Amino acid sequence: MKDAAILKTGAVGSVIVAVCCFTPVLVVLLGAVGLSAWLGWIDYVLFPMLALFLGVTAYGFWRRQRAAARCAPETQTSKESL
Repeated sequence: MKDAAILKTGAVGSVIVAVCCFTPVLVVLLGAVGLSAWLGWIDYVLFPMLALFLGVTAYGFWRRQRAAARCAPETQTSKESL
């Protein structure tokens, strides 16, 4: 998977899970559809998913930084400048 795809997947997943965690979006939606019995265990799913997607985002940033460092022009070492 490319660095940009990993970063986008992590960012979009993190935003979606954060919206579901910190706003009553799922409470309203599941209540409207008649699935409010699922709300008792939803935190057991959402918080690990948030941690997972934040980890994917961090991994995407790390890979992008590593790739940028490899593409950067090499600087002279201190021995060469003497």
